[in-house]
Amino acid sequence: MLLQTEVAENRSLAEERVRQIVREELEKSWKKDPAARKVAIIASKGTLDWAYPPLNLGAAAAASGMEVSIFFTFYGLNIIHKDFERKLRISPVANPAMPMPIPMPDLVLALPGMITFATRMMRSRFKKQGLVPIRELQAVNLELGVRLIACDTTLEVFGYRPEDFIDGVEFGGAGAFLSQARRAHITAFI
Repeated sequence: MLLQTEVAENRSLAEERVRQIVREELEKSWKKDPAARKVAIIASKGTLDWAYPPLNLGAAAAASGMEVSIFFTFYGLNIIHKDFERKLRISPVANPAMPMPIPMPDLVLALPGMITFATRMMRSRFKKQGLVPIRELQAVNLELGVRLIACDTTLEVFGYRPEDFIDGVEFGGAGAFLSQARRAHITAFI
């Protein structure tokens, strides 16, 4: 029993030492290269499954001390729209990676009601796996200081107004976002 306690304590010490080393290395790199503290993400897809990557990456980067900007353009605007719960859906058609409870031909997947079925199924899976709901991810990103930027041009194209979006969203064009992206160490297009 004593040996197990010692092993557990050593693991705990080793884990804390590794975390300390990682923190020290991050601090060193940030001092050498301030851009290493900046992340720029472009979110262009507006389905439920594609809402998670930019928000998860944004929150994780911000939680590690990085400055984060997420630029929502085209269908990515669905992620930050006030009506996101209705807009963020999943289409099983032409999505061969989508896990269906039983194999179904594309013709069946195209039937009316299948988008609603697929969306409910994925929401249920996300909930069962303990994934944080989109509403909470939006809030966490804003609390951590992530800049959620809606594309001005896309707003005009789709006929949206600033009041159509959740509180805390900023509005800007591609040029303004690119000024952020060119100074970022990490840039991702999702």
